[in-house]
Amino acid sequence: MATTKDDNEISNESTNTDASRDSNEERRDYPTKWYRSTFFNMTILGLCNLSAPGIWGAMNSLGAGGQQSPELVNAANALTFCLMVVSCYFSSVIVKYVGIKGALVFGTIGYAPYAAGLYTNNRFGTTWLVLFGAALCGISAGVFWMAEAAIAIAYPEPWNRGKALGYWLTYRLSGQILGGAINLGINADRSEAGKVSYTVFLVFIALQVAGPFVALFLNPPGKVMRKDGKKVELRILRDPWFEIKETGRLFFTRRFLLSVLWIGQAVFAEAVFFTYLALWFSVRSRALGSFVSGLVAVTIGNLLGWFLDSNRIALRTRARSAFFAIVIFQGALWTWATVNVTRFSRASPAPTYDWTSPGFGNAFAIFVLLTVGFQVNYLFLYFFISQLAVDEPEVIRYAALLRGTESAWQAVSYGITSLPLFAQVGAVYWNYALWAVSIYPAWLVLRHFGKGADKVGAREAIVEEAVNAKDVRE
Repeated sequence: MATTKDDNEISNESTNTDASRDSNEERRDYPTKWYRSTFFNMTILGLCNLSAPGIWGAMNSLGAGGQQSPELVNAANALTFCLMVVSCYFSSVIVKYVGIKGALVFGTIGYAPYAAGLYTNNRFGTTWLVLFGAALCGISAGVFWMAEAAIAIAYPEPWNRGKALGYWLTYRLSGQILGGAINLGINADRSEAGKVSYTVFLVFIALQVAGPFVALFLNPPGKVMRKDGKKVELRILRDPWFEIKETGRLFFTRRFLLSVLWIGQAVFAEAVFFTYLALWFSVRSRALGSFVSGLVAVTIGNLLGWFLDSNRIALRTRARSAFFAIVIFQGALWTWATVNVTRFSRASPAPTYDWTSPGFGNAFAIFVLLTVGFQVNYLFLYFFISQLAVDEPEVIRYAALLRGTESAWQAVSYGITSLPLFAQVGAVYWNYALWAVSIYPAWLVLRHFGKGADKVGAREAIVEEAVNAKDVRE
């Protein structure tokens, strides 16, 4: 009886003799030029991440885009992510016509109008530009998210992929750290609740305007020089209609559908903990939270990246141990957060925690740790998805699906947190439930990672086996 494609995709049980090759054979050291190297390109990608979503995160890490009331900004963010679902889905078609580098440049353009909207709202009370800027951001950001995800997965050598992901995502949190440091310096004497100084947004706008110019320094895939000597062929050759159909087909494969809840529990949290920060903390405490949480999350995220690349530990062990560590960590955090928000919402008057307030440590620590949880979840998602693609066009399609699915979940999350009742407690409860129901479906996919493959060569063996199986079926 013929085996179905999904059965082969979900099992990943390789019998390929190349799967047992020694990791040292993979670690060839071909000469590279520094401006063509994967490190250079990941640095450019990281700087783009800093100037675009990094600064976007910096603004939101101030608590509701720097506002005391989170409803307008959360509604604008929901609009952004709704539009990102659409632009992510069609992003592989855009790559066909402008290439992955052109897609990255295009993707950075829409962020500055969003920052301008927050500036005018903060200073003059204007609301329309917040929503208009959010719409422009959503159109371009979906393409950016796909492009950066595909580049981050496809450009690095196999043994550097986890470290490269950690390095790249460091820049995203660097925006949050920078935003927190600037805001802390400006608002260090403000121990009350309220919105942040509008001066902060002028710096943010300037940094986001620089994004498209930074993206121009990225090497096209064909010019990247990897130390393993392999060329990066990150391009789309088929017609647009084929890309639309193939991307849709991949979404409805069993292994991706089983991953949807796991993606959701990871990214749903962003709106939840940023709203938590806006509701329960003073201006300077919010700035401190943005700064400290970014530093801690960068450290833990990079440690996870190094672990996922460890060639002394089998891929199967790395995948499973990281997965269960994240599951346990997240479960503890959502239990803690549920207790906190339930208690805060029942207090009269509602608390506003400053670093001089009793109970500040308990209230503050959970925000820092939720930021850490978001970072390690985010990094692990790319490791997870990188095990699914069998060739580089599929990397683009899976990157689009990953980021589109993320956007859909975040649209729901920001939409929910724009409602006062859900902003206080309901969103935390939802995220707790989502975490609980996502574990088993994700395990059904992850449990097959690394079967029959050894160390660094695991993904390559799985790819070869999947391609060979496809050739046989055809």
